[in-house]
Amino acid sequence: MRHHRNSEKVNAGSMADIAFLLLIFFLVTTTISIDAGINRNLPALCPTNDCATPATEHNVLRIILNDDNEILMNKELVSFREINNLVSDFVNNNGDKSCNYCSGKQLSTASENPQKAIVVLEHDRQTSYELFIQVQNEINKAYAKLRNEYSQNKFQKSIQELSSSELQDVKHAYPINISEPK
Repeated sequence: MRHHRNSEKVNAGSMADIAFLLLIFFLVTTTISIDAGINRNLPALCPTNDCATPATEHNVLRIILNDDNEILMNKELVSFREINNLVSDFVNNNGDKSCNYCSGKQLSTASENPQKAIVVLEHDRQTSYELFIQVQNEINKAYAKLRNEYSQNKFQKSIQELSSSELQDVKHAYPINISEPK
């Protein structure tokens, strides 16, 4: 004679509650990193309709990243290490001699003053994203260096120690004008 045993049944009524509580716990305790992206300020709206005045060519520094990940500045091949100094020299040139705080070489082929200097960063579709970001960082470092030197000379403070009005003065002296077409 065979004995049939009924298998023991597990009370699973509270399993759904436990799973739900674990799900809530992990959702609450997990941090989700959010990529900040690239911090850029868009230009203010133009109050008049004549804001599309073209810049003169010597006020524009064109940086082109080609599909071979080569860097061209105004159609000349440059190395990555040169970007910071070349951008700084271009912006701080003082070609029209109107800038009393600029220490540039006053070349006729570079910008007239920091307010008129525009850096154009162009790239090919095949340019590596890593190079694009590195070049942007070098451009920002050049502007940061110029702003910090201006802050030290005018206020005898680092840029982190400035008041908001002093910081606005520094930003006005060296505005960041970067154009990224495409």
